[in-house]
Amino acid sequence: MKHTAARTYRAVHWLTTRLQESLEEARRRPDRGDISTTTVIIWVAAVTGAVLIAGTIAVVIAKYNGKLNGL
Repeated sequence: MKHTAARTYRAVHWLTTRLQESLEEARRRPDRGDISTTTVIIWVAAVTGAVLIAGTIAVVIAKYNGKLNGL
């Protein structure tokens, strides 16, 4: 039990320290070249589109699999 508590404490301490360092960095350099919201939206739309296309192809292949065997 003590081992788990110690590991948890170290993890929380590391995360807290990292967060503080990130906030200080953001205060020093407000424009750090972060990814814009538009870029994130475009990437999410592209990945969603690719998943939908792949899913549609999988459904069509599953539906017509028996008919495609003779080709």
